[in-house]
Amino acid sequence: MADSSSSASVSASDESLEAEARCCSSSSPAPSLHDTVDFSRTASDVSSFSERSVDLSGPFGTAAVSKLIGGRGSPALSRLSMKPRADVLDRRGTEDEIELVKERFSKLLLGEDMSGGGKGVCTAVAISNAITNLYATVFGNCHKLEPLPAGKKTMWRREMDCLLAVCDYIVEFYPSTQALSDGTRVEVMATRPRSDIYINLPALEKLDAMLIEIMDSFQKAEFWYADAGTRSFGSATPSSSPSSSFRRSTTTHRNEDKWWVPVPCVPEGGLSVAARKALRQRRDCANQIHKAAVAINSGVLSDMEVPESFMALLPKSGKASVGDSVYRAMHGGDKFSPDYLLDCVDVSSEHEALALADRVEAAMYVWRRKATASHGGNRSAQWSKVKELAAAADDDGGEGGKNVALASRAESLLLCIKHRFPGLSQTTLDTSKIQFNKDVGQAILESYSRVLESLAFNIVSWTEEVLFADKAARK
Repeated sequence: MADSSSSASVSASDESLEAEARCCSSSSPAPSLHDTVDFSRTASDVSSFSERSVDLSGPFGTAAVSKLIGGRGSPALSRLSMKPRADVLDRRGTEDEIELVKERFSKLLLGEDMSGGGKGVCTAVAISNAITNLYATVFGNCHKLEPLPAGKKTMWRREMDCLLAVCDYIVEFYPSTQALSDGTRVEVMATRPRSDIYINLPALEKLDAMLIEIMDSFQKAEFWYADAGTRSFGSATPSSSPSSSFRRSTTTHRNEDKWWVPVPCVPEGGLSVAARKALRQRRDCANQIHKAAVAINSGVLSDMEVPESFMALLPKSGKASVGDSVYRAMHGGDKFSPDYLLDCVDVSSEHEALALADRVEAAMYVWRRKATASHGGNRSAQWSKVKELAAAADDDGGEGGKNVALASRAESLLLCIKHRFPGLSQTTLDTSKIQFNKDVGQAILESYSRVLESLAFNIVSWTEEVLFADKAARK
């Protein structure tokens, strides 16, 4: 994880998104908190049958979504403001809903410790768990490209509205002036939304609305699904018109461990040209949304403090963490190619990739700690400052410069692993950051971006499965 990277900012204007993407504005959603705690991403398996589209125009073209992946200097940032939620309780329609909101907030205040004995988690972790569990409740059973049921959509927006209402009161102070009744102007400290929340939260709500819009767009589709759990493909439902031989060829590429996942079916001659084009546009749109959510999540995680417990368990040397072969590849030569190194390392599954990512990340922090110590800094010193000092004193060829170079190469290798395995679960450091984080604003941004990342990833995967079924039907 790159300490030097600033919080990834994503911005877009309401006007341009509504005109180009036709996305509904989400009246964001109240707290649902279950007993389980899960910090890992809930992404399904990625299908490897993607077809690259050429025409990206239309209501779900990537041109509309690409504006969401911008830097802090984006001119649209000043036009994207936070939505106030101070009246969230006043907008409840019935007494039952008000009591439900009170119950949810009571659980949050108790930190998931319903005994009231003070053994609960901190507020930041409780809210992060609430958003994660709400996502699992609403989207956990979704395995098809179809509109979200109205009840679940209402639950998502209502409960997220209450959870995000906390952000209205996370502010920062800035100097301002105020005119008194006699005309005298005095200097005062005014408040405004904290910069990371002001930048990222409106963008996340736009991404949320666009994902719901994509799912709603599949209300009338040319494809359908066989019943979940159907193992005998010759006994399909009456609506399953494709031949059994076609469905057998389709399922040979499916993950047999998830036999309950519905099988996408298409007409015998495949989808129409218009339907195929629309599917590709929606896939590319969801893919851009996934990238935007990943950028925000990575930025928020990089801003979180590294827990002391993680630093205490680091190995004594980076070489011992990554192993001799990887260390030799990272240490030798002036040029370093993380892609070539990954090709040489035997990484045949995401489990092995996650283990390698954990080892590389641990080694990266070992080398950073040594480089910081060699340049007279402490562990809290910014990594960018340490790199500047190392670059200024690079002529001495000392140990500090070598550690900086190794840490930078470990960072590039870690990013390459995450790029090659986009559905990779969070590393040990990311999990530790979430678990020990006490910043409520960062907890909300991290968990919200993580669940949107998972939803976008799943939509891309489901779309690619339908596109593969269409390709097989046209052979």
